[in-house]
Amino acid sequence: MKVLANDGVSQSGIDHLESNGFEVITTKVAQEQLIDYLNKHQIEVILVRSATKVRKDIIDACPSLKIIGRGGVGLDNIDVEYAKEKGVKVINTPAASSASVAELVFAHLLSGVRFLQNANRDMPLEGESKFKDLKKNYAKGVELRGKTIGIIGFGRIGQATAKIALGLGMKVIASDGYVDEATIELDFFDGQKVDFTIKTISKEELLKNSDFISLHVPSQKEYVIGKQEIEMMKDGAGIINAARGGVIDEVALVEALDKRKLSFAGLDVFESEPKPEIKILMSPYISLTPHIGGSTNEAQDRIGLELANQIIEILN
Repeated sequence: MKVLANDGVSQSGIDHLESNGFEVITTKVAQEQLIDYLNKHQIEVILVRSATKVRKDIIDACPSLKIIGRGGVGLDNIDVEYAKEKGVKVINTPAASSASVAELVFAHLLSGVRFLQNANRDMPLEGESKFKDLKKNYAKGVELRGKTIGIIGFGRIGQATAKIALGLGMKVIASDGYVDEATIELDFFDGQKVDFTIKTISKEELLKNSDFISLHVPSQKEYVIGKQEIEMMKDGAGIINAARGGVIDEVALVEALDKRKLSFAGLDVFESEPKPEIKILMSPYISLTPHIGGSTNEAQDRIGLELANQIIEILN
């Protein structure tokens, strides 16, 4: 049985599949050539991340296809319901990258409150000649401890974000249309554990009371954060989006940052990905990463093994 890992898969996942009799192909096939390749090689499983799209045309044209696997959480690049109608299984790895995404959220948060995105640009250019000026410019950072983080979307990744926030001594509030409350377990290096129960509130209440907001929602037809929502937020608040491009109105975001309604933003995903708008890329108030939320070695190992286990269970 043949598996095409078109967007790559960890070596641990490959090894596990091969030890169970699967042939794993890691050739990167261009989107427009996928149908021909899948049919020519009689591929039964295709594994993708966010780059490759598996739409109706591929599902209809490739009768050998039995499983579509997504390494990660979101399934917006796959026609899931149509695949199911045609008897093609769709699998993903919703838990594997939670910790990695949550840690990136705090990389952006810490960058924002301590001006790291600008300090790292300025120090190579002016660190030698204007050290004292730079020190003065960047000496008004704030601590996260004691501040309130509002988490919109309180599933696995939202809860992993809450865990880090609690460990840093932050107050956590959350909003989710499907989750009423969640128990967050903090486990420490010496075996001690502490549980926190967090009840969700309305998005409006969260917006008004958060010092920082982190988004953990799937793609939406409309903005989760638009001009109206930004107006509800505290003056000087910060916002992080490591979820999906298009859940924040980027035009309204840049305007709010330029007017200093918001102090900073951190973006790992973008409306016009993979070509983010120049105003986003050039803003001095935005910390930027190229959609790497789940891209850690540890997460990739977990993703590969989780996909492999699901494939083996289904096909063997």
